[in-house]
Amino acid sequence: MNVVEKIITLEHKESVRLDSDQLSGLYRQLGDKNALDVLCRTVEELAMRLSNCERYWRRREWADLRKCARSLVAISEQIGMTALAQVAGDVAHTVDAGDAVAAGATLGRLIRVGERSLTAVWDQQDLSV
Repeated sequence: MNVVEKIITLEHKESVRLDSDQLSGLYRQLGDKNALDVLCRTVEELAMRLSNCERYWRRREWADLRKCARSLVAISEQIGMTALAQVAGDVAHTVDAGDAVAAGATLGRLIRVGERSLTAVWDQQDLSV
């Protein structure tokens, strides 16, 4: 009988980047209340699209996955989520390359970065649910 002495658990910790200048500009342009409203709606939309991307991947709906990932790029760039925009673009590129394995791996990273980015925006803006 084989006995495993050590089990190592790998934990993925993704760094996120928020462009605080982009967020500050949003607040200057729209005012505090309107910017907060836009930010809340945008965070909701991003969360929904992250979920949609995962569903499209599971169903192997490549065109929809690509479209959803590209929309994540545009939306996340608008509120300064630079890491999320980069990884969403990477997902779209793997779909374009026809690489299902890379798309799955990159999508996993997108979900991790997305969750951390959404949390970071909530924390930075001191928003409550």
